[in-house]
Amino acid sequence: MGLIEHLEARLGLITGGWSTDPDGRPREFRVAAFAKGVIPGVESFSTIGLSRHDLVSPKSGRKLRLELVAGERGGPGGEYLPGLVGQVADELLASGRALLRGDVIGPRGPLVPGSIMEAWYAAAPVYYDDGFAGVDLDDGHRAAIVWIVPISRSEAQFVSANGWREFENELIKYDPDLLDLHRDELPLGGR
Repeated sequence: MGLIEHLEARLGLITGGWSTDPDGRPREFRVAAFAKGVIPGVESFSTIGLSRHDLVSPKSGRKLRLELVAGERGGPGGEYLPGLVGQVADELLASGRALLRGDVIGPRGPLVPGSIMEAWYAAAPVYYDDGFAGVDLDDGHRAAIVWIVPISRSEAQFVSANGWREFENELIKYDPDLLDLHRDELPLGGR
């Protein structure tokens, strides 16, 4: 199964795509929109082709291949996600640095209008089956699927202060809908 088939098996069929940045310049990857996947009511967006590029792990120095995925459960923020996913991928290519589980990008102000989500958290795609987390590519490499989850400023600060494992424990404890760009932030202020 190739990359597109791997993504469509969980995210649904591709409904659209973008191969240029907001200024109309061509990108070295595409961002695809998916609908009617295994999670009802979710519109998903993924890079396709980011995995053609080696990105270096800041921890091990190993070269890694990645694709990014983000989604939203039927809210008004979906129109912004293709550009936001593309922006994160552009930054990874520019830096040459891989995005690892627990990494935070931001905060940078609201990701979408009316939301308190200001940063991205790199997570394993736990809303899907275990097999979704990685894919064998046609060129013989293996790529990790990195779920970029919107988080609030205080949640980003919590990750910085307490580490990703503790943050994920809090996610398990409170079980927020991580596909809701307008969700309430976790009550982590008492720490």
